[in-house]
Amino acid sequence: MAEFSKQYCETHDMGMEGDFDIMEEYHKLKPGNYVPYICEGYGFIAIGKTDDMDEECILAMPSSTSDRSVVWKKYNEIVNK
Repeated sequence: MAEFSKQYCETHDMGMEGDFDIMEEYHKLKPGNYVPYICEGYGFIAIGKTDDMDEECILAMPSSTSDRSVVWKKYNEIVNK
């Protein structure tokens, strides 16, 4: 079953609440950690928190290469496009 974040559902007026809240999960994290979450809408596979002074929310996006790597992007680069 596809899962969508609250933020994706709100931004794209999907008429549902979403399966999880990105920022709620982010706030549970300790700096430098991540939790696996898949958002079919935005296409990310994990939510993380940087371990620097800013403690930013970052999202793991699958790399365009075939090596199964990820690229960590800032929340605002994905959600607030």
